[in-house]
Amino acid sequence: MGAEEFLPDQLTIDRLREAAADCKGCDLWRAATQTVFGEGSDHARLMLVGEQPGDREDIEGKPFVGPAGHVLDSALERAGIPRAQVYLTNAVKHFRWVRRGKRRLHEKPNSQQVRACRPWLEAEVKAVKPRLIVLLGATAAQAVLGPTFRVTRDRGRVLLTPLGVDGVATVHPSSILRSPDGESRDQAMADFVKDLTVASRYLD
Repeated sequence: MGAEEFLPDQLTIDRLREAAADCKGCDLWRAATQTVFGEGSDHARLMLVGEQPGDREDIEGKPFVGPAGHVLDSALERAGIPRAQVYLTNAVKHFRWVRRGKRRLHEKPNSQQVRACRPWLEAEVKAVKPRLIVLLGATAAQAVLGPTFRVTRDRGRVLLTPLGVDGVATVHPSSILRSPDGESRDQAMADFVKDLTVASRYLD
């Protein structure tokens, strides 16, 4: 099963968002509050793709509004990229989680769930027609570039993707939050900003 049967005839962002609200292309819809579809400029030159919504995103229905989103906002600002001019989405549109006490903890989506959701991402790329995609983290990068892709090996380089648009892979902003101390967090943030600057310069 996959998202193909839920795609609308017209691939506009509004129609896609409306159709995705009813997506049952994999099992994740059962435990999620709602579909969290992409958001931003319909004609953005830059598209950012993360892994999946987190707890905050699942509740609010918008991508990158939680702690990782705040890190991303700061990094975009430092790289000279206005958030209002980008399109933000995720490789998987529902929150996969496991309960720990009262908390809902993020659980990485599996390959079947990523594959089932890929038609939405392909449709978003067709609708927005970005000049560049930034893939945030291993799940997003491997969803587009294949399971053997390694962010640690090829981050910050402009690569041709199977989606017919160039891409740059980097870390997911949530990984910066997991840094063990302030010094390593500052270094991880600087490296992240450097990768985003590659994207910014490409567009210039």
